[in-house]
Amino acid sequence: MPLLSRRSALRLGLALPLATAARAQAAPIVITDALGRTITLKAPAERIVLGFNYEEYTAIAGPAGWDRVVGFGRAFWADWRPSTFARYSVPIPRLAILPDVGNTDDNSFNLEKVLSLRPDLVIMADWSFQSLGDQVRQLGTLGIPVLVIDYNAEIPARHIASTLALGLATGNAERANRLAETYTNKLADIQRRARQAGTRPKIYVELGQGGAGVIGNTYWQGMWGRLLDLIGADNIAAGHIAKAWGPLSPEYVLAANPDAIFIAGSSWLNQPRAVLTGYDVPAETTRARLAPYAQRQGWPQLSAIRNGQLHAIEHGLCRALFDYTAMYYLAKQIYPAQFADIDPVDELRQYHHDFLPVAFDGTWMIRASS
Repeated sequence: MPLLSRRSALRLGLALPLATAARAQAAPIVITDALGRTITLKAPAERIVLGFNYEEYTAIAGPAGWDRVVGFGRAFWADWRPSTFARYSVPIPRLAILPDVGNTDDNSFNLEKVLSLRPDLVIMADWSFQSLGDQVRQLGTLGIPVLVIDYNAEIPARHIASTLALGLATGNAERANRLAETYTNKLADIQRRARQAGTRPKIYVELGQGGAGVIGNTYWQGMWGRLLDLIGADNIAAGHIAKAWGPLSPEYVLAANPDAIFIAGSSWLNQPRAVLTGYDVPAETTRARLAPYAQRQGWPQLSAIRNGQLHAIEHGLCRALFDYTAMYYLAKQIYPAQFADIDPVDELRQYHHDFLPVAFDGTWMIRASS
C-alpha cells in the first residue's frame, strides 16, 4: 500500500499514550532481534501488533500476553489453519475480536490500520520485514519500533535471539530463557546422537498440499532443508532447486533414490487431496491421504518405499520453536539405533504440557504403514 503522509498519520491519532510515571522512570530495555538489530523500549510493550509466529508468542508470553496485542495478521492463522486457531481461541478468547492488519504474503498488509491501533511495538517475521521496505522505515520515523523474529530460516542462533527478544519485549524473560535452554539442549542431544551414526542417509521432503497428483515444493537453505542439515542427513534437493523452496523433477527424485521420504502435511482447507496432519486428525485419515504417494510412477521401486520409509509430518514444525520434535522424528527414522529410546511424539506432547495452553492430540508425524 502507499505510504502515509505525516498529516494522515497525525489524523489517525498516532501520538502514543503518555507513559505513566513508573514506566518513564523504569530502566530502558535494550533488545537485540533475530537480525542483530537493536531496539529500546521504556518497559515491556503494552500495545503490540503481531504479524506471525503466534504459537511461539503464546509459549513465551502465555495467554495473558495476548492482552498486550492490539492487532495481528489473522489470515495466516484463522484462515490457513482454522482448526488450530479455534483451539487457541478457547484459552485466548480475545483472538475472536482482535483487528486484522493483513499480511505481506498476499499484499494485504495495511500500514494505515497498524498505525490506527497506536502500537508501541510491531513484531514481524524476517520475510515480512524484508518485503516492506519503506513502510518499515515510516514506522521508525513515527517512533514505533519494529522487532524482527525469524524461525523460518531454521538458524539456531536466530531461534534463540527471537525467543529471548520476545521474552524481553513482553516481560517474560525468565520463561523465554527456559524455552531457549530447552531448545539448545534438545538440539545438542539430536546432533550428538546423529554424529554417532557416522552415516548420511538420503532424504526427500515434499509439501503434500496438493496430494500425490501434484509435485509439491521441496526445501533447501531453510525450513525442512535446514533441519535436514542440522541432523546430518543428505538432502537430495541441496543444490538442485534455485531458491529455498521449489519442486524437483520426478525424474531426478527417481534417480536420487532417497532412503526416506517425508510428505509435509497440515490442516489446510479446501484441499481435498492434501495430506492432513495436526490437531483432531486421526491416524487413519493421515495414512489414507499418504498412501497414493507410494503408487506414483516409479516410486514402488524406490528404496524408501520398498523399506517402508514413507512418512507424513506436520509442515508447521519446520518453522517453529518446537521444531526439535520434528528433528527427533526425522533422525529416528534414519538413525534408529541412536534414537531408539526417543519418542518424538512424546517430546511434542511434553512441549504442549510445559509451554502451551492447549492440549495435545491428533497426528503430527507418522509412518505410512503401521
